[in-house]
Amino acid sequence: MSAVDAVDRFAQVVAGAPDEVDVEAAALLIGLAAEPDADLVAAERALDELATRAGSASPEAAVAATVGDGGLTGDRRTYYDPANSYLHRVLERRRGIPVTLAVAAAGVGRRLGVPLDVVGMPGHVLLGSPDRPGRWWDPFDGGRALDLAAVTALHARVVGGELHPSLLSPLDAHQVLIRMLNNLRGIAAAAGDRIGLARTLALRNAVPGVPVAERVELATALAAGGRFGQAADLLDALAGEVEGPEARRLQAGAVRLRARSN
Repeated sequence: MSAVDAVDRFAQVVAGAPDEVDVEAAALLIGLAAEPDADLVAAERALDELATRAGSASPEAAVAATVGDGGLTGDRRTYYDPANSYLHRVLERRRGIPVTLAVAAAGVGRRLGVPLDVVGMPGHVLLGSPDRPGRWWDPFDGGRALDLAAVTALHARVVGGELHPSLLSPLDAHQVLIRMLNNLRGIAAAAGDRIGLARTLALRNAVPGVPVAERVELATALAAGGRFGQAADLLDALAGEVEGPEARRLQAGAVRLRARSN
């Protein structure tokens, strides 16, 4: 499957309501878009093998099997390696960042029939379960169990400020994927990776509800990579969704881009 095909397939997978989206499948497609030769069957097999390590069907067992001793670990040395945001590479290298480790654990939980939530605390994704209210696990720290006091201390250390209860709400499927893609967007932008940035923004634009400003960002990235016609088409499409000065500004931008393509 080509990178373009992977983006198209990702768009199909994420098109529905969040509770209808297969997060695991979508996360694997993010990696496939970057590495078209990725072996997704091997990745699914690795998750199956992690599930077999669990001694029981419980949230604790699912977490321990995934990120406990002998499982996946947090990559503290090369945290900003893009591979840490590709689920198949996390399973292959057996290390990753909080959000991908949490997605892997949720996949193991699903195989065991155990609900595990990806909890979107700012700066540091956690795991939670409706079966264990008031209890969380840190996938980046060996699945360490946390009570509210420990989570509050972690939040203060990572981002500071007050920990509002809403910050411990489970992320829906779209929010999980946006979190993964935002990591990759930041990495590509910092590295000056135009191709990677355009690919990541194309994936991000496939997630329903993306604001116009981020779609304009994709057009800018396409133009920076010399894909003026595609960028102009995108601006024209966006102009049809807004009104007034904003629509005229987007249309003018499309005209300028087409002039550059001639």
